[in-house]
Amino acid sequence: MGLEFEKPRVGLSAVATSDTHGEDSPYFAGWKAYDEDPYDHLKNPSGVIQMGLAENQVSFDLLEEYLEQHPEASKWGSGLSSFRENALFQDYHGLKVFRKAMASFMEQIRGGKVKFDPERIVLTAGATAANELLTFILANPGDALLVPTPYYPGFDRDLRWRTGVQIVPVHCDSHNNFQITREALESAYMEADALNIRVKGLLITNPSNPLGATIEREVLLQILDFVSEKNIHLVSDEIYSGSVFSAAEFTSVSEILASRNYKDSDRVHIVYSLSKDLGLPGFRVGTIYSYNDKVVTTARRMSSFTLISSQTQHLLASMLSDVEFTNKYIETNRERLRKRYDAIVGGLKKAGIECLKGNAGLFCWMNLSPLLENPTREGELRLWKSILQDVKLNVSPGSSCHCSDPGCPVSPSRSTVSRLFPRVNEDAKEKRIKKRGGEASPERSQPQSGGIGVAAGIELGFTNSGSGALERNLRDQFNSGRFSCHGQVDKVGGSHVSGKTGDLLYEEDRPPCRQLRSLSEDARQRATFSSQYNCDVRGYEAHIIISSVTDPVGRFIHVPPELLSGNSKVELSETSGGGFTGNRIELASRPPRQIHNVLPELVFMN
Repeated sequence: MGLEFEKPRVGLSAVATSDTHGEDSPYFAGWKAYDEDPYDHLKNPSGVIQMGLAENQVSFDLLEEYLEQHPEASKWGSGLSSFRENALFQDYHGLKVFRKAMASFMEQIRGGKVKFDPERIVLTAGATAANELLTFILANPGDALLVPTPYYPGFDRDLRWRTGVQIVPVHCDSHNNFQITREALESAYMEADALNIRVKGLLITNPSNPLGATIEREVLLQILDFVSEKNIHLVSDEIYSGSVFSAAEFTSVSEILASRNYKDSDRVHIVYSLSKDLGLPGFRVGTIYSYNDKVVTTARRMSSFTLISSQTQHLLASMLSDVEFTNKYIETNRERLRKRYDAIVGGLKKAGIECLKGNAGLFCWMNLSPLLENPTREGELRLWKSILQDVKLNVSPGSSCHCSDPGCPVSPSRSTVSRLFPRVNEDAKEKRIKKRGGEASPERSQPQSGGIGVAAGIELGFTNSGSGALERNLRDQFNSGRFSCHGQVDKVGGSHVSGKTGDLLYEEDRPPCRQLRSLSEDARQRATFSSQYNCDVRGYEAHIIISSVTDPVGRFIHVPPELLSGNSKVELSETSGGGFTGNRIELASRPPRQIHNVLPELVFMN
């Protein structure tokens, strides 16, 4: 019998076998942990809470409202000719009406301070495709881009994997709030030069992901001077430019160019997307805006690999062309993001965790160094694993963002923010106790004396905003074990409901009316939550907003003064979970018109 040789494996490309995909980062490992054990308030209350995904859902109701009022935006119009026009091949440059609407929207979120030419807009399937496409155009394999730290972990994949281009980190420090300095830029450039790496450009994110802060005007001036002196390109990723809490706090690189009469502008390229500001990551809409004619021409040729569907362009052209809608959206979205940010930073501060001051985007940068056993990258990763595996929170360690200082950015979502602080507070206490050489209490489900309680405002009443859905608030916002509402509703939103006492269930009628209905006792429905406490709220009237805290030592009720406008009483009575014997609190009774677009507020107690 002859010798048998193992048949060689069929070969694959260098891209397929490359380890530069970046997906071995803790950033992606956290996503995987969430996918395998996702938190669900009813089905899996002990699952992993996703706090590492930058997804803006705070103003989705405004988008839904627009589509309800403008059904023509998502339809083809009358006749087969309209369908055919959209179904057949379109100009690879994109629909002209959409590029014009996109240029106008980009001007609008920058306060009308600059103008954008629709002919310089190149459409791509999201900002990921835009950044990669620009990298292909600006650099060759083996060349490098400078990227200030901490930076979005996905850049390790987006900029490097298929292009063969390297990233040289520009190390920024916490002592000056991670501002980009000329010294840091020079140091990174010299480091690359010493390694015979050719630097072709500098990529900045403004506002920053993951810091959630804008770059100051003076810093942008220095950056433009630096790239001009080094004769390299500047890519300014501005996908959070419409998510700055105040328009006055953001300066686009386009404004600096305009103030310099566009001198040396052919080295500047702006990336934008509708994924963050408009909360539409699934639509995959990104843009490159370049002041360089050759870059625009090349990008358009290459964009055939990253096209946006004509139907998506048709819908968004209609939406973005409605200036009244976009004005309302931008203003409302900014205010909601600011409130969300203030709530989560305030809660973390009560837990003894400080955050970098931010003013934009969907992030906050936590300083967890007091919880580290050792102030090293390994110590940070051990803490991160503990937070992910024990506390069941997915946050991104600072090292995944190439930060030289420990920190974890958090992307707070409305549906999970009220769950975050009890877990964070309990874990922070345990870490501090262990660090002092003591032992943490095994009863982790019971709040300790002196700890924070977390309360969420619950809307009990009529509202004409989809964001005020009672059922959703009961599920996602109230931090208790079981919640059942007993009471009598005489009149809700103009619809008379007679004489029955029982649980209230949110029922959605056709917009704009959202109504509460009284259910009979045998039709009672209860909502289950992930906590050790049970709570019955009895004897209330409709249109009450309550804020309460589940704390067994008497510090469990707080109502913000601005909500106290009536004499309605709510009694909290002891149930099987304990902790609420014989206490009463007076709460606000608001008329329906005052509840429009009320966002639940988090309240924290010492």
